[in-house]
Amino acid sequence: MSTLCMAENMKEVEVEDGYVLKEEIHLTVLKTSLFFAGDGFSVYDCKGQLVFRVDSYGPDTRDIDELVLMDPNGRCLLTVRRKRPSLHQRWEGFKGERMDGDKPIFSVRRASIIGRSRASLTVEMYDNPGEEYQIEGCFSQRCCTVFNVTKESVAEISRKVDPTTSVVLGKEVFSLCVKPGFDAAFAMGFVLVLDQISGEDYVDNIATTEPTVHPATED
Repeated sequence: MSTLCMAENMKEVEVEDGYVLKEEIHLTVLKTSLFFAGDGFSVYDCKGQLVFRVDSYGPDTRDIDELVLMDPNGRCLLTVRRKRPSLHQRWEGFKGERMDGDKPIFSVRRASIIGRSRASLTVEMYDNPGEEYQIEGCFSQRCCTVFNVTKESVAEISRKVDPTTSVVLGKEVFSLCVKPGFDAAFAMGFVLVLDQISGEDYVDNIATTEPTVHPATED
């Protein structure tokens, strides 16, 4: 992680300065269970080095209300927690490991309670009311874009393509592209919430014929 550096003139939200880059970065996200939403993730850079991880402890965790994003050494970077009750499936995000009394820095909610697999989500920043993001697309199909308030793309989720065969890999392996100046840890927090909100659709759309492939080092 020594190659990561903070972007100049940072204007977007920042969870961890070491994950804000001056250049576009491409991460490979591996879902570590195909059966339950939120069961775990491993995230790798283009050199095959572990960048983030979300651990799980079996199927009993599928209904948990809190997930923790960690660095490769297990240090907590971000906690996302379901807010109950909420018709819009609202989740809130906290810097580091959430402790009782901590205030969230952002929330993610459905823009509408109608529709499941394809819907707009709104991200509200509590410390900066003028800063807002929209997540458009269909996470169950691994096709989402995060837009800032000026409608610029700051992060994109897409299907992973094997660079050697041009074959589209299974949905348990997908790509996360983070634009310059946007926090990769923040973007990965969106992935955790999206996986929970669209968990049932994700299970329904898994094709059993698709191969399970561990991310490999790319050129």
